[in-house]
Order: sequence, then C-alpha cells, then structure tokens
Amino acid sequence: MIISAEAAARPTVRLMLRHPAHVIAFRCRCRAGSRRAGNGRHAARLSDVLVLASYCAAPTLLAIIALGFAAGIWACGRTGHALGVADHGGIVWDEIIAFMLVLVFTPPGPVWQACAFLLFRLFDILKPPPIRYYDRKLKNGFGVMFDDLLAAFYTLMVLAAGKLLIAD
Repeated sequence: MIISAEAAARPTVRLMLRHPAHVIAFRCRCRAGSRRAGNGRHAARLSDVLVLASYCAAPTLLAIIALGFAAGIWACGRTGHALGVADHGGIVWDEIIAFMLVLVFTPPGPVWQACAFLLFRLFDILKPPPIRYYDRKLKNGFGVMFDDLLAAFYTLMVLAAGKLLIAD
C-alpha cells in the first residue's frame, strides 16, 4: 500500500503547539482534509473575512493582507518543513490571505461574493498555467503563498470581465 507524503504527515495538536508558525499556518485547526473538506473550511473562513472587511477600510485591509502575506511566507514555510510537505492540505493561511485580497476588490453583494468564492476555489484547485508551474517549482513558504496569490489574480480578472459584461 502506497501512502502519499501528505497522508503520512498528518498534523496533530502536538505539532501545532510546538511553534507559533504552525498555529498561524493551520489557523488554529489541525486537519489534513480533502478538497471537499477544504471547500467547507473556506466557506467558514468567508464569514471571518466578511466580518473583518465590514470593520476596516480598503487601505487598512490591504495593509493587513500585506502583513499576513509576509507572516504566511514564514509560517507556511516553517510548517511545511516540519511536516515534510511544502504545501500540506491542512495549511489554510495562504488561502485566507489570498481570498481576503479577492474580497477587497469584489463588488458588494452576496452574488458577487459567492462568485468570487467559487472562482477562487476553482483556480486554486485546477491551477491553470502559470499557477501550476509555480506550485511545482517553488517549494517554500513564498511558493505556498504565491500560487494562491495568482489564483486570486485570476479570480479578480474574471470578476472584472463579468462586471464589464453586466455594465454593457
């Protein structure tokens, strides 16, 4: 029986509590999770991000995102190294920060936010070029964060095109 490296490297509470980087990377939850479980985790995070966005102006959110990106490079890199899997499925900080960026530029309203969520998950899972290239080549904290930043960029481009089509 062949076990993938990710399945062998199951995060535990003990691992998470060994270093603050692990707490950040897992966002206080130790779950390896599948893609389906990931969708549920991201749906739950959506409410967190929306609450934060309702209390902060766009420049403040962008500053929080920049700090979160820098912290994510460190936290995701250290956690991936500890697990032996650079971009472990249980690490969610990269998606949280990238999706926060998406929401800053998403038009208000539940339909736009739902479309943003679905598009971001689609691009994060499918990893169209060049996302897949960077996901394979950059096996460090920056790489973990960067591929989700590209998925956010793709999401924003599709939303912008959709907004232009609706406006015409």
